[in-house]
Amino acid sequence: MMVFCVGAQEDAERGCVPGFQVKKHQVQYDGGFVVGVPLLRVDFNDCAGNEEVRFEVSHPDFEVDEERRLKPRRDVIDSGGVLFIHGQNAHSDDMAQVDIVGAPPRSPQTLREILGLGQLPYRKRRSLLVPPMFVPENQRPPFPRAIGMVISADMQENHVFRLTGRGVDQDPKGVFRIDRLTGEVAVLRALDREEIAIYHLEVSTTDLSGKVVEGPVALEVSVIDQNDNRPIFQEARYAGEVLEGSPTGTTVMTMTAYDADDPSTENAVLRYFITKQSPDKPSPNMFYIDPERGDIVTVISPTLLDRETLPTTQYELEIVAKDMAGSNVGLSGTTTATITITDKNDHAPEFTHSLFQASVDEGSTGVIVNLTVDDRDDPATGAWRAVYSIINGNVGQSFEVQTNPDNNEGMVSVVKPLDYENTAYHTLLIRVENEDPLVPNVGYGPSSTATVHVTVMDVNEGPVFFPDPMLVTKRENVPVGSFVATLNATDPDILQTQSIRFALLDDPAGWLTVNPVKGTVNTTAILDRESSFVHNNMYSAVFIAIDNGSPAATGTGTLVITLEDENDNPPYLYPSVARICEEAKDLNVMVVGGRDKDVFPNADPFKIELGKQPGLEKTWKVTTVNSTHSQVTLLHSLKRANYQLPLLVTDSGVPQLSNSTEIKVQVCTCKKNKMDCSSAWAVRGNLLWLGLALALLSVLYL
Repeated sequence: MMVFCVGAQEDAERGCVPGFQVKKHQVQYDGGFVVGVPLLRVDFNDCAGNEEVRFEVSHPDFEVDEERRLKPRRDVIDSGGVLFIHGQNAHSDDMAQVDIVGAPPRSPQTLREILGLGQLPYRKRRSLLVPPMFVPENQRPPFPRAIGMVISADMQENHVFRLTGRGVDQDPKGVFRIDRLTGEVAVLRALDREEIAIYHLEVSTTDLSGKVVEGPVALEVSVIDQNDNRPIFQEARYAGEVLEGSPTGTTVMTMTAYDADDPSTENAVLRYFITKQSPDKPSPNMFYIDPERGDIVTVISPTLLDRETLPTTQYELEIVAKDMAGSNVGLSGTTTATITITDKNDHAPEFTHSLFQASVDEGSTGVIVNLTVDDRDDPATGAWRAVYSIINGNVGQSFEVQTNPDNNEGMVSVVKPLDYENTAYHTLLIRVENEDPLVPNVGYGPSSTATVHVTVMDVNEGPVFFPDPMLVTKRENVPVGSFVATLNATDPDILQTQSIRFALLDDPAGWLTVNPVKGTVNTTAILDRESSFVHNNMYSAVFIAIDNGSPAATGTGTLVITLEDENDNPPYLYPSVARICEEAKDLNVMVVGGRDKDVFPNADPFKIELGKQPGLEKTWKVTTVNSTHSQVTLLHSLKRANYQLPLLVTDSGVPQLSNSTEIKVQVCTCKKNKMDCSSAWAVRGNLLWLGLALALLSVLYL
């Protein structure tokens, strides 16, 4: 028995191609095959360790044993002229052909039995056999490389194979080809699984004119992954934080890397490691990372994880993610994780001194002393920021304390002026706390309170008027030199003997004078309620009191005089001009009103009447409308002219005052709603002379 190996034995030197390394074998038939005697040894390599490879032979009386030898299960005479061997595992699926030269035809059998179709799980359509094929990515030249074979049981001499689909006649074109005669499929260049993991092709047979004979049948070419992608972290640097004193095993953060390789293989199975910790005190292994999940947890004990005693509050970890489940041959990616130890309020603030001293001038306000504290917690956090309060000694709420946001000091201020003569010394008890509450096992001790002694310094205070303002009432027009009031001013410096002198500071109308020693105020002019210096019947003057201290101090006070009215102003009438149309049927000329600078009861009601000149009552009439106004009416029409009408107005004061006023009445020409008063044919003078002229004419005609 002779065995011939036909095929690409040299392919093994070109790089690993999953499947049978020798696709075709020839065995010489010599009267039959003896049970247990090997015919040949198959060469199968899945390029991944050849684990759990299964072989099936198309003839049921043949098998491939554990040493990969093809041998008969019993003595076989009717072997037929061809055997097919199917090899398969998780990484490869391929078929080899064994031609038995000189063997007689096998007893009549179906084509399915010859090809073993009942056993081999190939996709098929009638007699066209298309097994799945596998190609490792990143293969090196030379190309093309055979990756499998398509078989047609009905192949005729005038039939050829045709391959179509993405990678052949669709983009990316020129990746695969098929031998038209033998059905061998080859890859033409290196593939990248991360670009295309599976190529879906179709195989058919055609006649020489291109007419399809069999097919199309789907051909699936899977690209076998190689570990050609490193794990990648999304960020070059990660940040996390953990509270000081956290229990061992506290999760700080989770690291996640990504690998573009096939997730179903170990090429994308990642493991995480901490390769460096900086600084490495108090322990080089303060943190641990779960190799599979990437969770970083604390290893250091809670007592050592003390922010105030650690050499730094930030630790940098160098994190490595390695594929191939962390094996030495795996690829790795690196990043940095910065972990900040955050503060909790485990230290109470303490005053740097138990007693603080301050002094302040009486009468002044503002900050008098700054209180300093120590707090070992993290600055600029609620565990460090101080809150001050006065818990004793702040009688009258004259003091307050606020936190200086720049340095955390307590600023004690006087908000209400202090009086040396009342109290020369004040003692305040002040407490300091944090914005955030302390942790349960820490409390505020005696150092969280301090005493502040405040000394009030005596200053020469100015005299104080009482009352201020001083209110008095006087009648206007009192004689010059009349007494108005006596000013009252006292010196707050009761512990000193000082004298006070008075002077005028502001007397707008110049009506007053003051005795510098006694403080008596008298008039130097007539007080006039109707003066422009009087507002709402009140006149105000400002006085100054000066003590004889060193230096002298002053105080001011206001005297407000309410002036009672006297009937010293006669009333007057308004308006002073009226107009009426010459041909007017309505003889009402105007409504005239009275005004008076005086006030009730020296003003209205007013009495408005015609002047005393004779004859006026024959032309004019005055009728009262109300207490301040009257209606002036013509008794008959007048010619176009200007007339002077004398009226008399009298107020209601005691004694009454009257005032004679002449009202100018213009009789105008009115046409088409226009009034023309500019070119009167005669200008009439005083109605008094008009009345006298009429009286003289009447005498002459008698």
